[in-house]
Amino acid sequence: MIWWNNEMPALERLTRMGSSAMPAHLGIEFVDCGPDWLCARMPVDHRTHQPFGRLHGGASVALAETVGSIAGALVLDPDRFACVGMEINANHLRPVRDGWVRATARPEALGRTTQVWSIRIVDDLDKLVCISRLTTAVISVEQK
Repeated sequence: MIWWNNEMPALERLTRMGSSAMPAHLGIEFVDCGPDWLCARMPVDHRTHQPFGRLHGGASVALAETVGSIAGALVLDPDRFACVGMEINANHLRPVRDGWVRATARPEALGRTTQVWSIRIVDDLDKLVCISRLTTAVISVEQK
């Protein structure tokens, strides 16, 4: 298991962490996790649409960075280290007009100073909507 102290994350606590930030504005909720993955969902509605009624690519990227950054933080000793985004990319593959999308983050590399996470976003029918890669920097808490 990759999580700090081999403890599965408390999903409700992760959702509450974003209650006064962008994740709450977009309706992002953490819904599931496993020994090496973390999953969050986001509604596809007026908050996350682009002007033509489809899921906004920026909303997908915000979801991907949210789940990847939180997953990155969960593998570190929070008293000593923090995780901050360095680079993210995304390929938007399929439009979504309504319902929910789910993003699942899995580590590709968990280094001493950087992490790389792959995030797959799927729709209600489990069809791939977006694939993203997030690189994070591991910094000491003093640098925060």
